[in-house]
Amino acid sequence: MHRARIVFNISKSGQSERFASWLLNKPQTAAVSVNANRLKSSTAAEPFLNGSSSAYVETMYNAWLADPNSVHASWDAFFRNATNGAQPGAAYTPPPNLAPYNKNEVPLTSLVPSSGGMPSISAGSPINEKIIDDHLAVQAIIRSYQSRGHLVAQLDPLGISTGDPVSSADWHGGMRAFANEAVIRQHVRFDEADMDRVFKLPSTTFIGEKEKALPLREILNRLEQAYCNNIGIEFMFINSLEQCNWIRQRMEPPNVTKMNADQKRLILARLTRSTGFENFLAKKWSSEKRFGLEGCEILIPAMKQVIDVSTKLGVESIIMGMPHRGRLNVLANVCRKPLHQLFTQFAGLEAEDDGSGDVKYHLGTYIERLNRVTNKNIRLAVCANPSHLEAVDPVVQGKTRAEQFYRGDNEGKKVMSILLHGDAAFAGQGVVFETMHLSDLPAYTTHGTIHIVANNQIGFTTDPRHSRSSAYCTDVARVVNAPIFHVNGDNPEAVMHVCNVAAEWRATFHKDVVIDIVSYRRNGHNEVDEPMFTQPLMYQKIRKTKPVLEKYADQLIAEGVVTAEEVKDVKDKYEKICEDAYNQAKQETHIKYKDWLDSPWSGFFEGKDPLKMSATGVVEETLVHIGRRFSSPPPNAAEFEIHKGLLRILKSRMEMVDNRTVDWALAEAMAYGSLLKEGIHVRLSGEDVERGTFSHRHHVLHHQKVDKATYCALAHLYPDQAPYTVCNSSLSEYGVLGFEVGYSVTNPNALVLWEAQFGDFNNVAQCIIDQFISSGQAKWVRQSGIVLLQPHGMEGMGPEHSSARLERFLQMCSDDPDYMPPESPDYEVRQLHDCNWIVANCSTPASYFHILRRQIALPFRKPLILMTPKSLLRHPECKSSFDDMKEGTNFKRVIPEEGPASENPQNVRKLAFCSGRVYYDLLKQRRDKGLEKDIAIARLEQISPFPYDQVKAEIAKYPNAQLVWSQEEHKNMGSWSYIEPRFRTLLQNQKQIRAKSQSKGGSWLSQLFGRDESPQTNAQETETVPRTISYNGRATAASPATGSKAAHNKELRNLLEEFCVL
Repeated sequence: MHRARIVFNISKSGQSERFASWLLNKPQTAAVSVNANRLKSSTAAEPFLNGSSSAYVETMYNAWLADPNSVHASWDAFFRNATNGAQPGAAYTPPPNLAPYNKNEVPLTSLVPSSGGMPSISAGSPINEKIIDDHLAVQAIIRSYQSRGHLVAQLDPLGISTGDPVSSADWHGGMRAFANEAVIRQHVRFDEADMDRVFKLPSTTFIGEKEKALPLREILNRLEQAYCNNIGIEFMFINSLEQCNWIRQRMEPPNVTKMNADQKRLILARLTRSTGFENFLAKKWSSEKRFGLEGCEILIPAMKQVIDVSTKLGVESIIMGMPHRGRLNVLANVCRKPLHQLFTQFAGLEAEDDGSGDVKYHLGTYIERLNRVTNKNIRLAVCANPSHLEAVDPVVQGKTRAEQFYRGDNEGKKVMSILLHGDAAFAGQGVVFETMHLSDLPAYTTHGTIHIVANNQIGFTTDPRHSRSSAYCTDVARVVNAPIFHVNGDNPEAVMHVCNVAAEWRATFHKDVVIDIVSYRRNGHNEVDEPMFTQPLMYQKIRKTKPVLEKYADQLIAEGVVTAEEVKDVKDKYEKICEDAYNQAKQETHIKYKDWLDSPWSGFFEGKDPLKMSATGVVEETLVHIGRRFSSPPPNAAEFEIHKGLLRILKSRMEMVDNRTVDWALAEAMAYGSLLKEGIHVRLSGEDVERGTFSHRHHVLHHQKVDKATYCALAHLYPDQAPYTVCNSSLSEYGVLGFEVGYSVTNPNALVLWEAQFGDFNNVAQCIIDQFISSGQAKWVRQSGIVLLQPHGMEGMGPEHSSARLERFLQMCSDDPDYMPPESPDYEVRQLHDCNWIVANCSTPASYFHILRRQIALPFRKPLILMTPKSLLRHPECKSSFDDMKEGTNFKRVIPEEGPASENPQNVRKLAFCSGRVYYDLLKQRRDKGLEKDIAIARLEQISPFPYDQVKAEIAKYPNAQLVWSQEEHKNMGSWSYIEPRFRTLLQNQKQIRAKSQSKGGSWLSQLFGRDESPQTNAQETETVPRTISYNGRATAASPATGSKAAHNKELRNLLEEFCVL
């Protein structure tokens, strides 16, 4: 661009050096002289004419007179110019130069056409610098229109943001300005007399089609039509000449947007349906919120056009995401959702299936139907979306990527995504930027998305001048070199042309593209909102503006394409379709949430016992095979140079396999590898997951001398295994977690995991966690088995590297703390079936192994929120034996005390329950204090659903023990607020028998230490009292952790000392 500015910055008159003189710094094919200021002395002007050369010149002249062909061509030209009366210094012509031209140099003759009334530059003619400068000015004007024509394009149907072309008497004697000065800037150097001059067209424009030169008037007219009419294009920032020329070819030729009568009738029919649907809803449910499309009805024909062209080009499945505005119309007229199912959503009927449901303008759907235009089958899915605008964007991309993966569509030719946006949200929501930046990443690309902006030119009540700092709401797309097509929504044919080009662009280059349909919102934010409060002038104009259907119908009637009777007939037919569906909807007595499922899992639930879980243990032979492969460098690749530190890690892993033990990383690899062996695709995504934040995983080995040479052992375990994907993500939580959620809902036979760099950072993705993962099944009947790995633990690393906010996940669990489910043989699976997600904090590698495999072993899918360790990754005691992972073993929701205390439970004085990493601190403290027989420690590996049955058994085993919950988190954080009411529910019917004198003798501790012997009591002097559980941990705090190492250590000492008090 810098070079382009130099080339087209035309020098003003009066400057000491002309641009042409700079250009002609080497001899050209024409007769030119570089010097601008010529001397009158003939000897000085012709320096080769001096005393020593005159005799030679005379000889050459005589030879030329006898035969012009007998001398060199340069002498021939010189003598001809001299005899024709050339001025001194002007007769000499340098010989042609055969050397290639340098950068920014062109032969002079290439600038000027050889005909058309312009003087030609040929041998013997002197230079005309005005010709050169004029041609360069024309080229600069062409480029200016291409770069900035969109600034004055007539895009606004209301005429608010764009006015008429500017005309100024200051511009060259009153000449009409073909564009605002903001477009062509200083390049205007012509007056009316120049309008009919013919100029050669550069290779970077296609306005001439087959013509190589055009009069200036026609050049400007065609540029106006291409760039300043109802379409504005931003594309010159794209750093690919091929792509820029591709766009120019489709936008610049005259009449490129022209359509035939059949195409126009199709647009009119689709526009009639779009408008008729909104009118019907407004008539039947005038006071209902539906977030209609009035003012941007052209969106429906636009989407259908994109789908038609994409289907013709080979696309078979399209996944769409959109906000609430226009959703019902899209479901009805794009997806062809049965209208009676839509209308029943207005009736307020009860649902006949489980779930809490969602409002009608958030629902999604899945439809497979015939595209009548292309006569091909097409699958259309609209993803369910909350009111959090743009939150669905990464979800759609993840679902699209997953469909491409399972179809083997590595180039995105069969599956594509369409994202709809509002103008305010597209500019304002950061997740748009995060999603855009996934578009070209190898593990996240969907090979091009078509973005369509329904640009209402307003937010809820906020003027664009107050809602964004950029010129356009679409400027975010420039960061990924996506072309942006702005189009006036009241010009249906222009909209259709842009949709054609956008669909072809995506099919050709597999890159993102944006269609910005500039329209308006005829009603307020919703149908019961009053917009005149905040936008009085805009809505005065809107009320005077005819709907686009009326405008286009009038246009086609005037053109003779249709008659008024035909227009009315199309309207009446669609209204009758709506009436029939309305009458059918009145017969319904219930609504069905399953009718709105956007990701059906064909065949997954059929023929299965919904409460039968497969085994999670694995034969030892498989564990050994995976362990050895995972612990070895690439086979048959001796030249693959591995880092020395990694060689030590691989060696230690091999030693563990030989000793039949696993640490955390090895257990994880065995869980993944065993699933891959069973044909289950595994995808692990997140920041730095290939190596692992804490340098423990190392799933991808890098050659130390060769760039991009890598090896992933888990991808090469078995010849017929399922694919394994491990991919470092961009530094994004919101966008990437949304992507993985979309990936996980596409196919139940896959383990999809997202790992936070630190669990503390999951709150950046809180919207995805709250709106999609926690409540997705209840709202949209959509299951997901996604796993969230959240590094968590109070290890003195400060408030932002300590807590994954376990308490937030537990607070969102849907199980009732006051209800204890009745025990049954399928107790565990029934609990899992009824919950909204699973929250666990495992303390052993074996538990981690089993809980990952259990995600696939279940006959349904539930999200798993897993607190994962940091220091435990290398803790010498945090290891598991193959005996805990082989066939016949399973996930232990509670790991009971297995030490000396369990051998004599009657004498145990304290039973401590805990979860996760703190167990190893308690274990060491108990050992150091010699209290192995007095204190029992039980671990809740699964916190929610709460394992009532196993906790109850453990409590019953220690009838005389004080019950305590130990946690490392602060009291208002961690698990305490979740487990305390559930322990209370469990214990309220579990009575403890004790002496009445004890109940009157003060606290349990004072009774224990205040006297040496207990008083004698009889049966009449005893009573039953409920057992209670007390808290052991840090005090309440606002911050998750202290930033002071000393304060951290003090808090830990207090926790452990209190734990040992009996």
